[in-house]
Amino acid sequence: MKTLRRALFIGRFQPFHNGHLYAIKYILSEFDEVVVVIAAAQYNYTVENPFTAGERVEMIKRGLGELYMRSYIIPVDNIPSNYLWPRHVLERTPRIEVVFSNNKLVQELFEAYGVTTKNTPILPGVSGTSVRRLMAEGGDWRSLVPRSVVDFIEEIRGVERVKTLWGLAVKIPGERL
Repeated sequence: MKTLRRALFIGRFQPFHNGHLYAIKYILSEFDEVVVVIAAAQYNYTVENPFTAGERVEMIKRGLGELYMRSYIIPVDNIPSNYLWPRHVLERTPRIEVVFSNNKLVQELFEAYGVTTKNTPILPGVSGTSVRRLMAEGGDWRSLVPRSVVDFIEEIRGVERVKTLWGLAVKIPGERL
C-alpha cells in the first residue's frame, strides 16, 4: 500500500476565503492530502472569531468542493502553553510530513518538535480581517470568498452577526468580545 504524502495547513478560517482556497490548491499540487486544522476552535461570536468551529468546518467543506475528498478538517482548541500546542495538534491529526504556516512562532514551535515547516502561498489582498471589515462596513466581501461560502454565510446570517459584533466593539473601545 502506497504511503500518502500529507501536509498540515493551520488557520482560523474566519471566514474561509479565496486566499485559503489558493493555498490549499497549492498544497494539494505537492501533496496527496491536506489536513486543515481550524485553530482557536473554541472561540466564536467575537470580532476576530465571529463563526463557530462547526460553521467553519462547513464553510471549508463547501469551499473546497471536490478537493474535500483529499482533505481532513479538524477543529483544535487553543491551550495555555504555546510550547505544548504543536503536540496537542499532532495528537489530533493524521500523520503529516510538513506544516504550512506564515506565522513565525507556529513555525518555530513545530520545528522544535522536529516537524518541517513551509511558508503558505499568499493571494495578495485577501485576509480574514479584510473580509470581516468589508462585511461590517457593507463593502464587496463576496468577491473575496468562494461562492458556496458566500451562500452559507448568507444562510446563517453571518454578515448581520459580523456587523453586530463590529458595532459592539466600536462602542466599547479596547474591550475584546
